[in-house]
Amino acid sequence: MLSAKIGHSLDPYVIKIFRIFFLGKHINPTIITLFGFLLGLFSFLSIVFDYLKIGGIFLIVSGYFDLLDGALARNTRKVTVFGGFLDSVLDRYTDLLVISGIGIHFLRGGEISSVVATIVASIGIAIIPYAKARAQAEGLTCNTGILERPERTILLIFGLIFGLVEYIVIILAILSHITVLQRVIFVRKATQLIRVSE
Repeated sequence: MLSAKIGHSLDPYVIKIFRIFFLGKHINPTIITLFGFLLGLFSFLSIVFDYLKIGGIFLIVSGYFDLLDGALARNTRKVTVFGGFLDSVLDRYTDLLVISGIGIHFLRGGEISSVVATIVASIGIAIIPYAKARAQAEGLTCNTGILERPERTILLIFGLIFGLVEYIVIILAILSHITVLQRVIFVRKATQLIRVSE
């Protein structure tokens, strides 16, 4: 939802912040992608060892770098197929690392019901991008759904920083699978239209 509405409109602001802190230095977008993933890994480790707020802060900064790599690539005309591929792959790793860290945090605390909710959420989070990729393989643009990556990240950050993560994983567990269902319905309708047009 947010991705479709905002698009690349944040690019100028993201790059402006980058230039303030990095004094206009030219950094390869791939390095930015890797650094964003590293911050996601730090978020995972912080959550595992019960530093949830710090994990949330790392996730915020990781999210910024996730915006920055694409914005920088477009701004410097260094957009490549491999860069987009690597960014998507590392995004999936970050998503699943963070949610796995939350699951480990609950397991260490003996909160079994929250562990189950986290597992259910993890499955949905993994299938959402797969459903999109599978639709794209069939020539369909499938950006539909209530819970794309920006929404998931915002919810996780909110839960980690404000101590509401047990409620957030329940929301994620429900909405992630609703999103998958929305994409299944979208592809079903789209393929029916293609068949009719033929």
